[in-house]
Amino acid sequence: RERSRPLRGEPADYRGVAIFIEVSHGQGAQVSWELIGKGKELAQKLKTKVVGFLLGHGVEGIAQEAIALGCDEVQVIDHPLLRNYLSKTYGKALTNLCQKVKPEIFLIGATPLGRDLSGVVATFLQTGLTADCTALDIDEEKGYLLMTRPTFGGNIMATIYCQNHRPQMST
Repeated sequence: RERSRPLRGEPADYRGVAIFIEVSHGQGAQVSWELIGKGKELAQKLKTKVVGFLLGHGVEGIAQEAIALGCDEVQVIDHPLLRNYLSKTYGKALTNLCQKVKPEIFLIGATPLGRDLSGVVATFLQTGLTADCTALDIDEEKGYLLMTRPTFGGNIMATIYCQNHRPQMST
């Protein structure tokens, strides 16, 4: 069948659970370490690996810590331009990592930096993003990431999933 725009990867081409390792005051942010634990649970259900995405300058020690805390591998972009957070610079770097590694799921902490960065990356990748999730699980029949978050002023919980685009992104 004909398509009017070029094909991005099909969902079946994507594997793994990626975690953005946020750097705060020269150390890995606590929320990133917590996400590695959740990422391991999700990866186990999908029978896949957990990959850390780490941006910054002089971050080798943080990469080793991420491995020690459960990442199967860490993709690092270490450059002086990444010493301080800039939306567009970080957004392009993470987008490039996603296009190279092709994670099925990409989790980013719901910190002020993470909320800003996740929107930039989702826009560049033309994929969905569910912000401020309170629960994450896997639909074991279809393999979708089930992202639960409050809605309608917090009175109702909604579970959202992303059928057609990858990675499935959540903060």
